[in-house]
Amino acid sequence: MASIKTKVVFDGSLGVKLAGLLEMPSQPPLAYALFAHCFTCGKDIAAASRISRELVAQGIAVFRFDFTGLGNSDGDFSNTNFTSNVQDLIAAAKHLEEHYESPSLLIGHSLGGTAVLNAAGKLNGVRGVVTIGSPAEADHVLHQFACDIDNIERDGQAEVTLAGRKFNIRKQFIDDLRSNSVQHLASLKSALLVMHSPTDNVVAIDNAEKIYVAAKHPKSFVSLDNADHLLSNKQDSKYVAATIAAWALRYIPNTNTAPTAIPSVEKGHVIVSEKDKVFTQDIFTHSHHWLADEPATVGGANLGPDPYAHLLAALGACTSMTMRMYANRKKWPVDQVSVELSHNREHGEDCANCDEQHPQIDVINRTVTIEGDLTDEQRQRMIEIADRCPVHKTLHGKIDIRTTAASH
Repeated sequence: MASIKTKVVFDGSLGVKLAGLLEMPSQPPLAYALFAHCFTCGKDIAAASRISRELVAQGIAVFRFDFTGLGNSDGDFSNTNFTSNVQDLIAAAKHLEEHYESPSLLIGHSLGGTAVLNAAGKLNGVRGVVTIGSPAEADHVLHQFACDIDNIERDGQAEVTLAGRKFNIRKQFIDDLRSNSVQHLASLKSALLVMHSPTDNVVAIDNAEKIYVAAKHPKSFVSLDNADHLLSNKQDSKYVAATIAAWALRYIPNTNTAPTAIPSVEKGHVIVSEKDKVFTQDIFTHSHHWLADEPATVGGANLGPDPYAHLLAALGACTSMTMRMYANRKKWPVDQVSVELSHNREHGEDCANCDEQHPQIDVINRTVTIEGDLTDEQRQRMIEIADRCPVHKTLHGKIDIRTTAASH
C-alpha cells in the first residue's frame, strides 16, 4: 500500500518546536498510532522507520517525533526529563486530535515504551498500548551512565557519553527518573501488548515480566526470539509491526474495511467519486488510482492533495516534461529541472491585468530551476519552452466546460 508522508511541527511541553513525521496509507487509515522512540534516539532510527512503514502497509497511520533536544526538534536535552518526555507525548497526541484524529494506539520502544505507559492514562481514546523492549521503571536507564552519577549528585550536572554521543545530564533528570514506578499500571484502561526479546542485553526480559504482572487484563506478551534491543534485523521489525497490527484490530474498531470498487475507465477519461461523504475523493484513470482531499483544518481528512494542488501539479509536471523533452532533443547538459508553483487571487487595485469586467484574476506563480552547465541563451530558451507546455496552453486558451447529468 502506498504511503503519504507529511512533516509536522508542533509545540512541545517546554515551549519549543518539535519535529514529527506522519506516515499515512493512501486509503483512509484504520487507526492512528503514536510512536515513541528509545532513550536518546530519534524518530528516524531504523527500527522506528521500519515498524512505521510496515504498520502503514497494514492500514495504520503512524505519527513519530523527536523528543525535546533530540533529532530535528528544538530545545536543550539537559532541560528535559522523563516527565517532560511524557508531556511531549501528550502534546503530540493533542496535535493529532486537533488536526487529524486522536491516536487509538500508543507504541513505545525501550524507554519510549515506559513513557507511553505513563501517557496512556492521561489521554482519551487510547484503546491499545504496546511496549517493545521497555524497562518497567524509568530509572533503569541510569545504568547507562552509572559511573557519572556521583559527579552529577555532587556538582548538579555532568557531561556523559551515551551511544557514542555526549549529553549534559542534570540532577533533576536523575531525580525524576527515580520517581517513576509501575504502580499506575494497575489502573491502565487500555489493552496492553508487551513485546520483549529474551536475549535483550540492554533491558533484561524480567522488565517485561514486571510490566505484565503489574497490569490487568486484557494483556498479551510476545517473545521476540533472537532479536537485539534495537531490532537491527529488519525482519524483526517487520514481525513486530505485523504482530502489532493483528493484535490492535481486536481492540480498535475497523470502520474502513470496505474495499474501493475500481470502475472501468476509458483511456483519456478521469472518474472522480466520493469516498467518505465529506471531502475525500477517489480519482481513477485507465491505469491509476489516487485520492484528493482537503486539509484537516477545514474538515477534511488530509489524505491527498486538494483540487488546486492537483491543478498546480498538472501544470508543473507538464512544464518539467516539456522542458526535459526539449533539452534531451537538443542534447543540452541539463542535470535537473524542478518547478515550484503557487496560486492566489489578485484584486483590481493590485492587478495590472484586471478590468471592470474582471475585478480579480487568478494568478499562478511558477518558478523554474534548471541545473546544468548551460549558457545564458540556452537558459532563456528553456524558459520560453516552459510556456509551450500543453497544459499551459490549455489554461491560457478559452476553456468551455460542459456539464451534463448522467443517465440512470
